[in-house]
Amino acid sequence: MATFLATLLKEQKPNFAFLLILFVGCSIFLLLVDHIYNIINMLQSIAQKANVNMVYLETILKIIGIAYIAEFASQITKDAGQGSLASKIELAGKILILAMAIPILTVMIEMILNLIPS
Repeated sequence: MATFLATLLKEQKPNFAFLLILFVGCSIFLLLVDHIYNIINMLQSIAQKANVNMVYLETILKIIGIAYIAEFASQITKDAGQGSLASKIELAGKILILAMAIPILTVMIEMILNLIPS
C-alpha cells in the first residue's frame, strides 16, 4: 500500500513520497525489533551450550548488523536518487565487515595451522 501511495505522491510531491518510504521502512524495522531480540537470545543460548567464546558471537552479530544497516541505508539513498552515494555506503559497509572479521579469520587460520603436522 505504501508503494502505491508513494508512486502517486512521487509525481506531485516527490519529497513527501520519499518521507513516506522512509517512515514505512523504519516502521517495518521497529516492528521486527522484538523478533530480532528473540533471535539474538536464542543464538546466545546455543553458543553458551556449545561453549563458544561469546566474543566471536558478538562479533558475528555486529557484522550482521552492519550488513543490514548498510543495506537499509543504501536502499534509502537509492530511493532518494543518490545511486552514487548508495554505492559508497555499500563499500563502507563491506570494509567495516572485513575489518571486524579479521580477528575471527586470524583465529581460524591459526587453528588450521595448529592441526597441520609440522
